[in-house]
Amino acid sequence: MLNSIQKMSEIEALKSDRIYCANCANCKLLRVTAGNGSQYNLRVRCNAGKWKKKLGEEKFYKYFTVARRSLENCDTYEPMGDIAKYLRYLKKDLPIKDEIYTY
Repeated sequence: MLNSIQKMSEIEALKSDRIYCANCANCKLLRVTAGNGSQYNLRVRCNAGKWKKKLGEEKFYKYFTVARRSLENCDTYEPMGDIAKYLRYLKKDLPIKDEIYTY
């Protein structure tokens, strides 16, 4: 029952006119050095430069939160396919917390 309610809420969210950044060709994954230099964290950035902090610096998001990042409109949005199917896949396969990887 809970699973069907969750799917219904996902479908309702997707029916809105929001743009999900994870489904955009400008959404890029990158490695950010962590720890002693032989480790890294995964982060996501907008290749079109749409994610900015208040002082103008580029904003990076944690990899596991990318499925939640959305905008009301974006002039550089380049969709990569069926958003509902893709977001469902991402939410299923993304890690649930920030992980440290080793080179």
